[in-house]
Amino acid sequence: MTAVTARADPCNCLAMRKAARHVTQFYDRHLAPTGLRTTQFSILANLRRRGPSTINELAAELVMDRTTMGRNLRPLERDGLVAIAADPRDRRSRALSLTGRGEALVAEARERWLAAQRAFDAAFGAERAAQLREVLATLVATDLAAKP
Repeated sequence: MTAVTARADPCNCLAMRKAARHVTQFYDRHLAPTGLRTTQFSILANLRRRGPSTINELAAELVMDRTTMGRNLRPLERDGLVAIAADPRDRRSRALSLTGRGEALVAEARERWLAAQRAFDAAFGAERAAQLREVLATLVATDLAAKP
């Protein structure tokens, strides 16, 4: 592997997108034996943690628009990992839940995800990784639309 010299991009958006792609590719390699991609694992893991949720609730939790969430759910439903039905709280909404098959796969994938977490912490530094997550959480909570 060729060493890359770190050079900061002057554009915040480009810098974050490059970092996100770099980290996503790393996690995707760890998850590959399960057949899941990072986005799919995030959806399944969040459903496992939250329990049944509407598409809109899950999309908001993952900072994803509803249309993108719908596209990501189709293969999960097709493969029998997620069930989509009318929401008993509001029949106009669609409720998502993990199937037994989805529960089993997310449990298997979680072991690989934990291995990726450990490898990331070893390469980047556990303390720096924790600080990075804190900064990113603050960024996500920041109202960027407040000022032009």
